[in-house]
Amino acid sequence: MSRRELDAAGITDPALRAAYLRCRVLNATHGRTYFLATRLLAPHQRPAVHALYGFARWVDDLVDEPGPDATPEVVSGCVDRAERLLAAGLARDGADGEPVVRALVHTVDRYDIDPALFSAFLRSMRMDLDVRAYATRADLQTYTYGSARVIGLQMLPVLGAVTDLATAAPYAELLGEAFQLTNFLRDVAEDLDRGRVYLPADELAASGVDRERLLWCRGRGAADAAVRGAVADQVARTWAVTREAARGIPMLRPESRPCIATALALYSGILGRIEAMDHDVFAGRATVGTGRKLRVAAPAFARAWWLRRNARSVHEGQAA
Repeated sequence: MSRRELDAAGITDPALRAAYLRCRVLNATHGRTYFLATRLLAPHQRPAVHALYGFARWVDDLVDEPGPDATPEVVSGCVDRAERLLAAGLARDGADGEPVVRALVHTVDRYDIDPALFSAFLRSMRMDLDVRAYATRADLQTYTYGSARVIGLQMLPVLGAVTDLATAAPYAELLGEAFQLTNFLRDVAEDLDRGRVYLPADELAASGVDRERLLWCRGRGAADAAVRGAVADQVARTWAVTREAARGIPMLRPESRPCIATALALYSGILGRIEAMDHDVFAGRATVGTGRKLRVAAPAFARAWWLRRNARSVHEGQAA
């Protein structure tokens, strides 16, 4: 299947094909919900999405999974190297030694993606090296612009739009942010273990919650009433972003809509799961089960197949 995708995208160079396949493996291994949604895209779109995901995952792992002996200085040096490789690739001055970067550079060129979006992403990744909390939502949004909103903007040229891209761009940003905020809520315990809190401190304080209270709940494996109330507030705020992001789906090209609608439905399922757990994010990781994923994805697969089949019929009719 992956080779068919590369053929559909017109990618024939063996080294470049291997680079894209590496990105696809990263997506399939680490972003299973996201990967499932990409299966709804046309085959020629999928390699570019894998490249965008692959680069983001590669850099994220440099920061979050550096190894037991890596110092902050070493990790910072790794991020600096990633930035240099990307700059060299975009300048046609190397980067062939890193497959993820090679695939990304090809995707950036093919879809005319603004390189500044990747600079913003790398800035946010560097924030993870020394920023452990965010006082306000405005502070958090400085981080999520680079970690999430730019991901939506990177994706938009690949997905295409029936409006001009500038009109669809704010909704693409919100979509990235909705996914990121949902991940923050799902991963409160895991992030605490890394010394980070991605929920605005002033909003937590309104419910009587601070880092120490979160750590106490983490230690006992259960959220108390105050923490559940704070999480409920954060879930409500994330639902608001999710609903606003959904308004942009009709702006996308028809063949891209099933993918994004399915991704949004699956991430919404995580929010629903947190609600079903009475907002106790320390009782277990809120996930969407395989059965639920398949029930959500199956109608979208049928619609995506029909859209691609109809598009081929129209093209063949015009050619005749």
